[in-house]
Amino acid sequence: MKKNIIVNGMSCQKCVAHVKEALEELKDVNVLDVNLETKIAVIESNQEINDEDIKSIIDEYGYEVESIETI
Repeated sequence: MKKNIIVNGMSCQKCVAHVKEALEELKDVNVLDVNLETKIAVIESNQEINDEDIKSIIDEYGYEVESIETI
């Protein structure tokens, strides 16, 4: 399963690294891309990923999830 996550608050490459680091804390998640220009992070997992867990970990790092789409 893949998910696109629109993340608000990223303004530089350091922000991209923080969002990637946050997502990597989620169990069994592979971070495929975090794009500063589009504000989209793409993750993949063989397990079901709870959207609230995604929002929570990104929030802990100081960013905001605008939306999550399963693709």
